[in-house]
Amino acid sequence: MIKMEKGKPGYLKARKFRYLLWAILEFAVVAALLILGYVQTGSKFNVLTVVAIVGCLPASKMLVEYITMAPHKGISQEHYEEIEEKAPLLVKAYDMIITSTEKVMPVSAIVICGHTVCGYTQSSRTDEAKCALSIKEMLKDHHYDKMTVKIFRDYRAFLLRAEGMNNIAAVEKKSGKMEKAIRKLILTISM
Repeated sequence: MIKMEKGKPGYLKARKFRYLLWAILEFAVVAALLILGYVQTGSKFNVLTVVAIVGCLPASKMLVEYITMAPHKGISQEHYEEIEEKAPLLVKAYDMIITSTEKVMPVSAIVICGHTVCGYTQSSRTDEAKCALSIKEMLKDHHYDKMTVKIFRDYRAFLLRAEGMNNIAAVEKKSGKMEKAIRKLILTISM
């Protein structure tokens, strides 16, 4: 199984598959331990039953992770290709589920240029203003002040903003070091 890097397109799909597979395998081990313990001792009161019960904890954790991610979709291949074509100079991240203390908010794509972060969400579950505020506060906590963060639900508006940011990046010709650090921070608050 290939490990998918966080922030790349296809990450959500790969992660959901991995969580589901691990949950099934771990629950299968729990069931096998219960059956083996009962067959060997003829009673449900044995050490393998205790081990199986304790084994339910990691299996349940995997199942909860899967259930949390299951309703969210990643970015479509067409949108990914279009963003890559229209904004090749920008630092980008895809397929994120931004977590805050209050909410879980899927974001399909984020582009970063200087002190500006723009994101696109296709989910009606994401409150654009709260998501932007959450990202902005996290960046401020890490000493990235005076950041502009905007999350769009309208894909065309997002793409136009990304094109404009790409034009600015072409003129400024920065190293991208700060943008990569911001991307890394944003990915830390993403599942």
